[in-house]
Amino acid sequence: MLAEALSEITFYNWCGAVYESYVGIYYEGIVGVFLFKIQPLRDGVDEWVWVVVGDLPPLYITCEDCPNAACALDGYIGAMQEWVEAAEKGAPVEKLAPVNVPANPENANKLKSRLLMLDEKILSFYQDDLGE
Repeated sequence: MLAEALSEITFYNWCGAVYESYVGIYYEGIVGVFLFKIQPLRDGVDEWVWVVVGDLPPLYITCEDCPNAACALDGYIGAMQEWVEAAEKGAPVEKLAPVNVPANPENANKLKSRLLMLDEKILSFYQDDLGE
């Protein structure tokens, strides 16, 4: 999953290099939350970025409102829930977190079940970290 997270972050043209990497949360085959220190190539890009990968759509999350891995995973779940709600209604998803499947009720339902599992079975163990 680390290789997948590195591939995700280096895909973007605003990331020049990755200087450091840390594992925040890792559940094999399910989810990995990684923290990267990068070389930003544009103004306004943070040098610290979270990346969430696993058996779900990958996503980078800025550290601005996510001081730890649990907050990053919580932010991920929230961003993906917005996509799910839009896809269920047939609303536009272009300005939401990118998900590389068609935005339809069937795909929304699949992602929704994964998000529920993440929230109930993994994030629930990090409640103390969410209060920061």
